[in-house]
Amino acid sequence: MGCQVLKQIENGQGQAGLTEGAAAMRSAILSKIRYASGRELGSARPHDWFVATALAVRDRAVDIWLDSIQRTPTEAKQVAYFSLEFLIGRLLEDAVSNLALTDDVREALASLGIDYEVVKAAEPDAALGNGGLGRLAACFMESMASIDLPAYGYGIRYDYGLFRQVITDGVQHEVPEDWLSFGNPWEFERPNIAYPVRFGGTVETGPETGLGVGHDWHPAETVMAVAYDTPVVGWRGRRVNTLRLWSARAVDPLKLDAFNHGDYVGAMADRARVEAISRVLYPSDETPAGQELRLRQEYFFTSASLQDLVRRHLERNPDVTNLAERSAIQLNDTHPAIAVAELMRILVDEKRVAWEEAWRITTGTLNYTNHTLLPEALESWPTELMERLLPRHMQIIYLINWLHLEKLAKDRPLTDDFIKRVSLIDEGHGRRVRMGHLAFLGSRRVNGVSALHTDLVRETVFSDLHALYPDRIVNKTNGITFRRWLQQANPGLTEILIEVAGPAVLDDPSRLEALMRHADDASLRDRLRAARRHNKDILARTIKERVGIVVDPDAIFDVQIKRIHEYKRQLLNLIETAALYEAIRAEPHRDWTPRVKIMAGKAASSYHRAKLIIRFAHDLARRINDDPAVRGRLKMVFLPNYNVSLAECIIPAADLSEQISTAGMEASGTGNMKFALNGAITIGTLDGANVEIREHVGAENIAIFGLTAPEVAERRADPDHGRAAIARSPRLAATLYAMRAGAYSPEDRTRYAALVEGLSDNDTFMVTDDFDSYWDAQRGLDALWADQPHWWRESIANTARIGWFSSDRTIREYADEIWRIPVR
Repeated sequence: MGCQVLKQIENGQGQAGLTEGAAAMRSAILSKIRYASGRELGSARPHDWFVATALAVRDRAVDIWLDSIQRTPTEAKQVAYFSLEFLIGRLLEDAVSNLALTDDVREALASLGIDYEVVKAAEPDAALGNGGLGRLAACFMESMASIDLPAYGYGIRYDYGLFRQVITDGVQHEVPEDWLSFGNPWEFERPNIAYPVRFGGTVETGPETGLGVGHDWHPAETVMAVAYDTPVVGWRGRRVNTLRLWSARAVDPLKLDAFNHGDYVGAMADRARVEAISRVLYPSDETPAGQELRLRQEYFFTSASLQDLVRRHLERNPDVTNLAERSAIQLNDTHPAIAVAELMRILVDEKRVAWEEAWRITTGTLNYTNHTLLPEALESWPTELMERLLPRHMQIIYLINWLHLEKLAKDRPLTDDFIKRVSLIDEGHGRRVRMGHLAFLGSRRVNGVSALHTDLVRETVFSDLHALYPDRIVNKTNGITFRRWLQQANPGLTEILIEVAGPAVLDDPSRLEALMRHADDASLRDRLRAARRHNKDILARTIKERVGIVVDPDAIFDVQIKRIHEYKRQLLNLIETAALYEAIRAEPHRDWTPRVKIMAGKAASSYHRAKLIIRFAHDLARRINDDPAVRGRLKMVFLPNYNVSLAECIIPAADLSEQISTAGMEASGTGNMKFALNGAITIGTLDGANVEIREHVGAENIAIFGLTAPEVAERRADPDHGRAAIARSPRLAATLYAMRAGAYSPEDRTRYAALVEGLSDNDTFMVTDDFDSYWDAQRGLDALWADQPHWWRESIANTARIGWFSSDRTIREYADEIWRIPVR
């Protein structure tokens, strides 16, 4: 940028032709560049422009934020959403779009010679989540603001969040995701909002009073939780709610005596231990220290959030007796389940509420969302660890359990086996506290996140508790925010939808149905194909830039992007890919449908089998992509460091959506909804929300394969089912033999022997049993791709009929049936 141009800009020139809104935004951005970033225009880099733009937009959001707080009536009931994850991604485009500032911002930056797309790309992804659970929390926060529902989100402000995934020679390595290295322009630090969170120590029993026996907890350690607030902007700026994240701080950041005696490292040791609480998301729990840190994290944010909620309540109400009438707390999974004991502690010990009244308040305020049927994901903590770290809470949990069992014994005769199943203490695995049971007993409502999942919650993990409390479990099928996953991620498709269904489609997703009236319109199909091709070109460039692989945008983009886990069955996808590769090599003259297999996702740092699946993906990709015999027919890509921004690039470009988890194991899924919204056809099992997606889009517009949940349960009873399935399938047997023999890892021929043996001896996830059905479904999709009018009619049906899966609808159902809050 030349000196003369800079001088003109600084003198306010160059605004000719700008709209009033764009001119105001231009002035605001220039002011932030100078006075917030301390930069001259000539030295400003893309990140500086991002910060300046974010601050200028944030100013607009703050006005609505403060107004939202002021116009919320004192007696209004508010939601508090407790979640260990908030996978919010980049916020600039979200805020700009929801505030209707897109044209103003784009025009203002263009007048300064700055590309808005470059500015957006300079924003780091907030590393505050891992997968679907955290993304759901982010969608829910945006939807609560969009339907004008007053709410706070509560979580942890992780310094590094989940790790950044680096792949070297096919091996995943975890390195810190330093997303805060340049600060975060969206947040407001609130040093005046800080709460002590206590650990360890002893509990002293006081004298009997009219309210019962008093207890004084004398902790061994105190950590300060400091608040950082981020405004969450709703659609059309209807409301701005607060995402309040906690950062751990030491009470005494420096032991000065030790420092003055030369022990410089020891003087900081306590601070390092304390601040580790908010350093990273999901520290490895392979060691006792890692397990303790996870429990400290969960109690840290739960305690701080409850203290904050009670303080805010008392600012508007004379006492805590009506807390349940003024607040609804939603526990997102079992991570904040300790809230049951902590709220009881605050009410009984600090506010001197009688036990029975405190229990009424607690169970009227708390609600719990279950996200999993996997035993390892339903948290439990050793009683020894709980008694050492949270001694008062263990007393409360023991008393809750005793009263719970005593009440049951009065109502009916109990067998020892039944008592063991419904007790909060699992005696069969070294005495552990069942956090799911605690959340269930302490909540007014417990919900699953899809119809199938909720039925299975009733029938499996909480079957006994459901029999005791048959009205407590309800269903709330997940949803997604169309603002991000359609309007922002896929503007080309959005423009077409507005023309076909009218601009009201931006506010009412049910209007997408109007698209079906034009499903056989060849010109519409051509326009949709062109929009998809544009997105595929962008993704193809991204793939080349990131991993150096050239892919053909005319091929089927066959996509599976999600956390790497055995139940999500990336391994099934990879084995089918290997089988397809061998089939193409065997019959190279057949008219094979070109495919690009695209995969992305992170494996937990201690999940060694998932990491081995990632390595197999890379070894297989190397073999396929280097083989001239399949060139033009098959490519395999694994994109590293999957996050929200990468998903926003991949999903609009996908032709085929892989939702192939073992039936009965995926709670819901939300990626399946995002892909369908963008017109991808789903290949999947009858699992999670796939069941309801089929009901909405039509069975003829989704490719379902594999065993059902009851069939999976029946097949698992046969210990030899995997071996039998392999024997029935020559194609599968040959592919597994090649894996075991080292065909894809010639430098280490035994690398995948354990994977193959696991499929033969203990195929928990039904990879072998579903293989042939999956293969046949894929070949059916090959034939469908050859009939492009038919393919695009199915694609249109997916977009047109997916409107029900809006997170706005989900939140309205929560508000009506769980939180008991009227919404317009």
